[in-house]
Amino acid sequence: MTTTKFIVTEELIGSRIDTLVSTYLSNISRTQATELVRSGLVLVNGVVKKAKYKPQVGDEVEVSIPDVAILEIIPEDLNLDIIYEDSSVAVVNKPSGMVVHPSVGHSNGTLVNGLMYAARDLSGINGKQRPGIVHRIDKDTSGLLMVAKNDKAHESLAAQLKEKKVKREYIALVHGVTPHNLGKIDAPIGRDPKDRIRYEVVAGGKESITHFEVLQRFADYTLVKCRLETGRTHQIRVHMRYIGHPLVGDPLYGPRKTQVSDFGQFLHAKSIGFDHPETGVFLEFEVEMPEEFSTFLNELEKRQLARS
Repeated sequence: MTTTKFIVTEELIGSRIDTLVSTYLSNISRTQATELVRSGLVLVNGVVKKAKYKPQVGDEVEVSIPDVAILEIIPEDLNLDIIYEDSSVAVVNKPSGMVVHPSVGHSNGTLVNGLMYAARDLSGINGKQRPGIVHRIDKDTSGLLMVAKNDKAHESLAAQLKEKKVKREYIALVHGVTPHNLGKIDAPIGRDPKDRIRYEVVAGGKESITHFEVLQRFADYTLVKCRLETGRTHQIRVHMRYIGHPLVGDPLYGPRKTQVSDFGQFLHAKSIGFDHPETGVFLEFEVEMPEEFSTFLNELEKRQLARS
């Protein structure tokens, strides 16, 4: 049984308890959160509440999640968008909303389930639950991941990540209008000492470096391109919040009262480049942002024109 506690802040109020739990714990779906509430595994100030209860500022929420042993990963035809594949590597365009590998609460429908069906031959270095997975992107982040088809390829790709040789660029829509066209955020990241779910810029954290470039400014938002020099958990989300420009749609680091879409966080892994593990040839791939992302940008452009 895994137990998580958090305090409800002003940014989190207004939602039912099951919705709030699924928003705060990004690895739990709304359906799973509702079942946890009904099973008495979600307490508010030590008391079981109904799913429709709306927590107040200062309420302490305690969520207990039963441990689930995943005995076998079932291959699933998830119609994955595999944009490149050979005997050593594959590059996959992951949709927003898909978890990368099985975990508690996500035994199916993950990228790994789809890879087991579509690719089959995958490296085993990360164990039975994470075959082929060299790196991850968040559930609600869309875009490119590289996948290792064998252990030799896995070791090569992992080494390139460690040595900062992999090129990774993201597109992000952030709150506010940044005055700088270019920037480098060099700030160490570690777990928030007050909240184990979140990460923060903290003294003694791991080296974390993000470069950003402004692509377009709107009245209330800025579209930026981010290049990762390091790859820490939630790095772009934490760094952009740190400089006062949290991602639009980010339920964990953004201002919840200004959610603008059901799409999720506006973060897309647009391009990835690496040396092929066998040939040494540098390969680079790029994919366009999801339709929901581009549609919202078009709406912002129309609003901009209407104001001018």
